[in-house]
Amino acid sequence: MENNRQTPPEGHQPPHLPQSARLPLNRCNLPAVLLGSLTYQQHPVPLEVDGIRDFHADLFRTLASMTQHQERAQRFMDYVTVNFLLDELDEAGLMPRRGRRSRANANYLRLVRGWSFDSDGREGAVLKRWVESRFGLLARHHAGPLRDRGSATYRCYERQGTQGLYATNALESQLDLLYSYCQYELARQCPGTTHLTLYRGINRIDEHEALDNCGRGRFRVLLNNLNSFTCSRERADEFGDYILMAEVPLPKLFFYNRLLPGMLKGEDEYVVIGGIYEVVISTL
Repeated sequence: MENNRQTPPEGHQPPHLPQSARLPLNRCNLPAVLLGSLTYQQHPVPLEVDGIRDFHADLFRTLASMTQHQERAQRFMDYVTVNFLLDELDEAGLMPRRGRRSRANANYLRLVRGWSFDSDGREGAVLKRWVESRFGLLARHHAGPLRDRGSATYRCYERQGTQGLYATNALESQLDLLYSYCQYELARQCPGTTHLTLYRGINRIDEHEALDNCGRGRFRVLLNNLNSFTCSRERADEFGDYILMAEVPLPKLFFYNRLLPGMLKGEDEYVVIGGIYEVVISTL
């Protein structure tokens, strides 16, 4: 992990987060126009989903007394299982329906594993809509561009997100707690660190919305509101002809494969909240 802060050239104003890429309200301590900005990438501050650390204060007090990551991870998973009645769904009021596949067994772990298999599937739609509601950053792509809200692609995205949440047990609240735990672990394991250098393989430079070409392979791009990265440049090279490198603020890490046992199939995978980033795109 590295503390790399980028500053724009003198006299050059960074691009603003377009209004079409954000909501006016969210459920965290910064508005979308700020947390999705290039300034935030350069000078991040902690992000918190409203009320989660206070509501689950007992969990975080317990975690504070544990010195081993593995012990804390197991405690977190046990807490979520008990708090959301994941092993006692009938007590949570969830009953399977005849002739239809029940969504009652959907939980935070199944969601993130589904993302790892297909980020444009139903699980990916749920996660992107969660980012929209909590951070106010609108999804830009899901099995196609989402700029036209009247398009069939956008309607499919909305439908998948709604179906993914229907008849589940406080699934978005489980995701709130997952993000908060991820941030807690990063603060414990990486004190004083602000950024992590991450990589993403792409096949075309125009796969991402470029807002500014800074020269020498540097671009300012508007990323989707949720994205997969890796900390391994060699791993990223397997997924595209170009390598996109970004200095990602730690508060924009939603989860990563080593956070919990058996969480993601991809080695060294990090799931990153979007917005405007200055990145380097190269073929080497």
